[in-house]
Amino acid sequence: MRIRSYRDLEVWQLSMDLALAVYDCTDLFPRYEQYGLTAQIRRAVVSIPSNIAEGQGRAQPGEFLNSLSVARGSLQELETQLMIAQRRRYLTAAQLESLLETTDHVSRMLTSLRNSISP
Repeated sequence: MRIRSYRDLEVWQLSMDLALAVYDCTDLFPRYEQYGLTAQIRRAVVSIPSNIAEGQGRAQPGEFLNSLSVARGSLQELETQLMIAQRRRYLTAAQLESLLETTDHVSRMLTSLRNSISP
């Protein structure tokens, strides 16, 4: 399949699904975290598909690789924040496990995509 748009990338599609799942979970966080952990988690998760999209739209493969690295960094930031949320008891162990399974899948897909376009 030829990639015509970032929307054709499975890693972008899965990271969009992850963003929706994270938003659903953070909707239940305490109100006093609205400008704290909730905002941090949401910024991190939105950054993942956003950087994939931005990088795919760039003219040079090196720019795409850089954007994929930024997306991966945001993914790891998200994982850390989700673990903090679970330790604060804002997420159940089952919720955290499910989200981390998805982040792991996104991570592996980002690595595969990077390897496919590396010189």
